[in-house]
Amino acid sequence: MPRESSPVGTTISASANLIAPLGIIALDNDIEEFVVPSAKDPMLKITLDDYTSIFGLTPTGLIRYLRLLKPVDREKQMAYTFTVDGVQQSSPVTVNILVIDANDNTPTFGEVSYSVDVFTDMQPGETVLQLTAADADEGLNGLVTYEILTGAQGDFIISNRTGRITVPPGVTLSVGRSYALTVKASDSAPETQRRSSITTVYIEVLPPNNQSPPRFPLLTYSLEVSEAMRIGAILLNLQATDRENDPITYRIVSGDTQKLFNLSETIGLLLLGKPLDRETTEQYRLIITASDGNPGGTSTTTVNIIVTDVNDNDPEFDFNIPINFTVREEEAKIFVGQIRAVDPDAGANGQVRYRIVNHPDLFMVSDNGSIYTQVPLDRELRSQYDLVVEASDGAVDPRRTTLTLSIQVADIDDNSPVFSQQTYVVNVPENSPVGTVVLKLSAMDSDLISNVTYRIKTESARQLFSLNPVTGELAVQQTLDFEDLAAMGMGASYTFQVEAVDQGGVMPPGQATVTVRITVRDMNDFAPMFSQNLYKGMVAPNAEKGTVITTVLAEDQDPPGTPASFVRYRVDLDLSPYSGSIFDVEEVTGRVITKVNLNEEPSVTFKLFVIAFDNGEPVKSNSTLVEITVLQPSRIPIFTQEEYRFPLVRELAPFGTPVGTVLAAAINQTIFYSIVAGNDLGHFQVNNKTGVISTAKPLDYENVTTYILRVQADSMEVVMANLRVPSKTNTAKVFIEVQDENDHHPVFSMKLYIGGVTEDTKIFSSVLKIATDKDTGNYSEMAYRLIIPPTQEGQDSFVIETYTGIIKSAIMFRNMRRSYFKFQVIATDDYGKGLSSSAEVVVSVVNALDMQVVVSTVPPTLVEEKKEQLISILERHVQDQIPGAKVIVESIGPRRHGDGYELEDYSKSDLMVYAIDPLTNRAISPKELFKFLDGNVLEINKEFQPYLGEGGRILEIRSPDIVASVKKAAQAVGYTEGALLALAIIIILCCIPAILIVMVTYKQRQAECAKTARIQMALPPGGKAPTAGAPTTNLYEELGDRPLPVWLSTTVTLSFPFHLFSLNHPCGYRDILLPCLHSLHCPPPFSFWDLVFHFHSSLSLSNISFMCLFNPPCPKANGLGIPPSRALSFLIHHNIPLMGRSKAC
Repeated sequence: MPRESSPVGTTISASANLIAPLGIIALDNDIEEFVVPSAKDPMLKITLDDYTSIFGLTPTGLIRYLRLLKPVDREKQMAYTFTVDGVQQSSPVTVNILVIDANDNTPTFGEVSYSVDVFTDMQPGETVLQLTAADADEGLNGLVTYEILTGAQGDFIISNRTGRITVPPGVTLSVGRSYALTVKASDSAPETQRRSSITTVYIEVLPPNNQSPPRFPLLTYSLEVSEAMRIGAILLNLQATDRENDPITYRIVSGDTQKLFNLSETIGLLLLGKPLDRETTEQYRLIITASDGNPGGTSTTTVNIIVTDVNDNDPEFDFNIPINFTVREEEAKIFVGQIRAVDPDAGANGQVRYRIVNHPDLFMVSDNGSIYTQVPLDRELRSQYDLVVEASDGAVDPRRTTLTLSIQVADIDDNSPVFSQQTYVVNVPENSPVGTVVLKLSAMDSDLISNVTYRIKTESARQLFSLNPVTGELAVQQTLDFEDLAAMGMGASYTFQVEAVDQGGVMPPGQATVTVRITVRDMNDFAPMFSQNLYKGMVAPNAEKGTVITTVLAEDQDPPGTPASFVRYRVDLDLSPYSGSIFDVEEVTGRVITKVNLNEEPSVTFKLFVIAFDNGEPVKSNSTLVEITVLQPSRIPIFTQEEYRFPLVRELAPFGTPVGTVLAAAINQTIFYSIVAGNDLGHFQVNNKTGVISTAKPLDYENVTTYILRVQADSMEVVMANLRVPSKTNTAKVFIEVQDENDHHPVFSMKLYIGGVTEDTKIFSSVLKIATDKDTGNYSEMAYRLIIPPTQEGQDSFVIETYTGIIKSAIMFRNMRRSYFKFQVIATDDYGKGLSSSAEVVVSVVNALDMQVVVSTVPPTLVEEKKEQLISILERHVQDQIPGAKVIVESIGPRRHGDGYELEDYSKSDLMVYAIDPLTNRAISPKELFKFLDGNVLEINKEFQPYLGEGGRILEIRSPDIVASVKKAAQAVGYTEGALLALAIIIILCCIPAILIVMVTYKQRQAECAKTARIQMALPPGGKAPTAGAPTTNLYEELGDRPLPVWLSTTVTLSFPFHLFSLNHPCGYRDILLPCLHSLHCPPPFSFWDLVFHFHSSLSLSNISFMCLFNPPCPKANGLGIPPSRALSFLIHHNIPLMGRSKAC
């Protein structure tokens, strides 16, 4: 910061206190230490981009100082901004210099002297004259104060701040007196620096008369008006006063040449008449008069109007500066060019800033419009940039202008050549002449100027090929022979490397390498050669179409695997037209076969010419003759049966086990038996002499259950001559059926089954279904059992249906959330008599707090139909986060909505699910499950789409309605449990010993319930008896043979065969085992009627009902004389509710 009064040569200071000089440090990376500045001067040339006539830099030293070359005047320019440049690998430095004010201006009056007339009737405080002195300095240096030095004689005073001269109170002016006031205007600088000026005010005192002119309140008015002020706005009220109250007329006499202002002639309102433009005229000085129409009745005032700026101009670029620039590639932080924009607005509205719009990562622009590269540019990637630069002003809502610059990137030779292909592969015919051009390589250098030459890099390849270094043409240097190369172990192709070198490259490596593979194409040097000149064969006179007669064979000496070595066959129809119509040769195998069903005379010989040809270039061929003789029928054996069917053969039969015997007959011939078809796996063999077929390999019923073999019987003479003759009579079919055996253990679909139950799961609810078996029949029929630790009460937590594998719950799981059960399931095939396997089962206890509801737009019936597919999709997304997790469906129902989820919408569905973590055997937290599903809802919707149909999608993933779950749980509680709970509370209030009795009684009843469950599980599915040999459960042993106890709590244990009736039972379920009428045997002294009456008298009628399940209907009881109709009449007579499920009921 310099002071404006500083002399030339003054060093610019870094702060306003002018103590520390402003130093610019210039470092060079080549100088490693900084010890003595003079000894480490980097000798850099540093330049200023502007104001070089005013400021200068010291030329040497690590620290350079700015000095004043010319005096500065703050009143002309307050600040200077320029950039310092010239330091390599560094951006230009912007320097802002603020000029500090010095008190170098004296307050100045507008006139040297002033004259004014006053009247004796002037009132105290009334303005005599308004004085104004201007000072261009700032702060206290420009703050002006006024004082009257002499001449006032006590009759006039002046305001020291405003310069207004008035008559003080209590002063009476005398006619004819004159005053000469000396007024001084001083600034407020310190006493030693204060500057001042004086003026003289002449005052004449006149007598009062009616000729006094109107007087304005002020002699000078100053106001600021925005250039955006609307037309017609009131700017100033200039109303003057007239002592005589004469009408006053106002006029603008000067200062408004453009007629921008309107002045009301009668009331003195100054209005805006036309739009203002600060950029055209920023200040107006209006001279306005007020006249009462009398001579000398005119007074004058001055209105100074300063037009304030609004941001109404866009920055404008200077188009005299070039907009096309060139910059060298591969260099960063280098100068590109400079732009300049100006804004005629004032203050911040006129301060211009620059910004790169479209490539800010590649270019930058400084405050003064200098453009530099940010990073090294690559001409080969892009050679030209249309750079958009934006100029904006400093307003809050800035105005912007853009300019497009064209920047060309200058090239340097910095790229290596690049071949047109990554690998060159070419086929060359063998024996090509020396000098034959087989390939033209091409490598391009993306630099503008390049000099690419080619050379073979692989030394050994230079013996076979030559390469033109300029054109890149690759030619054969010596004759190539396919067979010679193969014999030398070089194969049919030769691979080598070629280089392209840029001699002028400035950046290594300046070269490129490519692989060339030359494949020498075999030109088919050899024709196929038959192994025999003559082939002979025999055929039956009635041979069927497709009968194989003989096989021809030709070989080609060309290298194996080449097209020239691949031999095919065809019939020469030109030389054998008739034979070619009834015989044919298979193209690939060379087997000669019948083309039609034959009907030829015996002993006739046909000549068939066969051609063998290869696939080389050119195609070469050879031919041979096949003589086919029609055999005499007497020499062809005849099977006793066209088809043979043997007894079942066990799949575990040992090797060599006879299966059956085939038999053929022929006159004076020794017969030779063989299997010609159906034995591809070699499971069977036939005795060539006896025709006995036996096993040759292990059989597997699960893979093949039936074999169809074709056997053939030939004369030994024909076989020895290798001229076997298939016909209708000497071939037969053999059907062999394999008998299944129990040779496979049961196979579980998984080693670990994971399931879940809710806390409100009812007893005997299905939890899981288990396993499969590879065997068939009874061997695949399973009997299941569980190995499960009992609960603390000695109960089994789960039971399994013996023949279905369905695991069911056997206890209630209330208040057991986050616990789990782990046990084994054993599966034994053949109804429990065969082989066994085991698997682990984990069942986790959950409740609604562990679940999430998948709400979809399709009805619940469709979700139920596609449940397996939808769950597998959800499970896959959960397993992405927790491997092996199991997703389980709790329920599928209509969508529940509303404030309390009391409304149901059957057009949409709620799929309630939870997931089990196999590591913890517990439910995954609902938050995690929600995150896994909701976070992938878009992907899940895409996978659901094929199953939900058009428009089907997931609406949301939400938590279940806990209140509804609680209600459901409450409804699941049996009436008797509630009654027992209430009874327990009453007993607690009455006496403690009764509690122990109830607890013991309840445990006994739970044991009876578990036993009942085991009895139910022992029954075969559907109530059907197991097949013969299957294990059965002795129900009498299970129940025990004891009298029927009668308890007041209505617990009944039965000891006889039973059918199922319905009863509100204290164990918590409505099913209890009661006897069928026809098989009832009540122990003395009870009878059937005692039993019925016991139930009728011990329970209220609302709590008991009998459901007859007679299927078939129970017959009349033998020896008792109690037909079902009579028993039912008894129940109806005593008002016992009855629900029937058969005609007998």
